[in-house]
Amino acid sequence: MVNNNSRKVITEFVFAGFDNVERPLAVGVVMLILYILTMVANTVNICFIVMDKRLHQPMYIFICHLAIVDMLYCTSSYPTMIGILLIGYKTISYKPCIVQMFAFQYSGSMEMFAIAVMAFDRFVAISIPLRYSSLLTNLRCVLITILLWLVVASVLSMLLASIESLPVCYSTVKYTFCDYASIIRASCADPEPYFNDASILTTCLIFGTFSFICLSYIKIFIVISRMTSNTDKKKAIHTCLSHIIVITCYYVPTFTRIVLTRVGVVLTLEERNGLMVGPIIVPSLVNPFIYCFRTKEIRNKLFKIFSKVEPVVKRKQ
Repeated sequence: MVNNNSRKVITEFVFAGFDNVERPLAVGVVMLILYILTMVANTVNICFIVMDKRLHQPMYIFICHLAIVDMLYCTSSYPTMIGILLIGYKTISYKPCIVQMFAFQYSGSMEMFAIAVMAFDRFVAISIPLRYSSLLTNLRCVLITILLWLVVASVLSMLLASIESLPVCYSTVKYTFCDYASIIRASCADPEPYFNDASILTTCLIFGTFSFICLSYIKIFIVISRMTSNTDKKKAIHTCLSHIIVITCYYVPTFTRIVLTRVGVVLTLEERNGLMVGPIIVPSLVNPFIYCFRTKEIRNKLFKIFSKVEPVVKRKQ
């Protein structure tokens, strides 16, 4: 074990995750466009909800919360990767790397909880609709989201404390941004105990939230199956469909990565980076469009805006 003075020698990391990319500029431009679209779409969603008092309801508070989490999730990693690909800026100092790692793990964990709490919202709305407004008030929804942020922060702070004092032995990391694995690989310590601890925590978070979501939807589908009116059934299914698409977009690539890793499939560096990068941007980009086009109130608001713009354009012509 090297003493902590090694960190004074190695003060920054060099990312090598994109060294074998054939067209870094083209990939960087695509990632930049996707990142801008993600940020703009989520910002528009948030603005619609905040500015329209009719949308100040529990469901929209949770949609707004998911949009904030999506923006943080992308921002914790994508600007670094875009900088590497477009301008070749491959270095990052130790402390900013630690901050980026924490922000990435934090927002990734919050993504799961944000989706899970939306499942709870749908469960209450469909299973006990008469008590929905009394159980889920706007204040309670805000308190729930704040509590989730605090709980996740306290849990991940233990993960941060476990690696913050590790001595650093390697300045080059075969990763595209700072996450937990990249920092552990760069340290002088045996990575296995740290990866085992991280795997236990990750498994608990992923399968815990996914189990909660599944139990919520099992109950929801039981309630829907007992409905006598086909109209009520269609309305309930339509209410859940947007959220089910969100769940699929996040958990399918996440479980794919876990399964491939656990069954011992040997992945190339490019394949590993692809499985890492895709699940970050895809849900964050898809989520706002799902809620824009599938949520009646937001969709109507968009139509009104564009219907006003069209006559103005025609008058100018």
